[in-house]
Amino acid sequence: MYARLADDFAATISAVDDDQWGLPSPCDGWTARDLVGHVVDAHGIFLRLVGRELGDIPSVEDDPAAAFAAARAVVAADLDDPERAGATFDGLSGRTTFEEAIERFLVGDLLIHCWDLARATGGDERLDLDDYPVGQAQRSSGSIPPVVPGAGNRDRKVKASTDDPLRRSSSRRSLASSTVGR
Repeated sequence: MYARLADDFAATISAVDDDQWGLPSPCDGWTARDLVGHVVDAHGIFLRLVGRELGDIPSVEDDPAAAFAAARAVVAADLDDPERAGATFDGLSGRTTFEEAIERFLVGDLLIHCWDLARATGGDERLDLDDYPVGQAQRSSGSIPPVVPGAGNRDRKVKASTDDPLRRSSSRRSLASSTVGR
């Protein structure tokens, strides 16, 4: 699932024009570039939990696409290596593997910030949460509201609730009046 969402996030990044990186995002105080920086930083956080680093990667300030591609390549390589993917650490949910942590957190982060980046830059906001177990789980727990059927796959609309726990506390603008999809 990580690979597919990383593909979606990379495609969203590639659709951003150079003059759009400073645009405000749905996360108050963050620009489009800040969103990518957050996602790249999150990759590094999970690597550090198992004693690894991103290494020398491009700066998000200089090249957001290259920075994400480099961070993604490091995490993807670790997920492809059974020993590295199975490395464990003691997290908030107890003993967890690197792979489990990526699937539990980073996948959700990619999902929500893919939408945030598209919203900030006028990109394609359509997401079919049914394609992603993390989306299904978040919807069933009430953190993402029900899907409103659209014309088909990746053409569904999702109305976000004002009590969405995925919002950074009081920082993600209320999406109650907006929709994912056009």
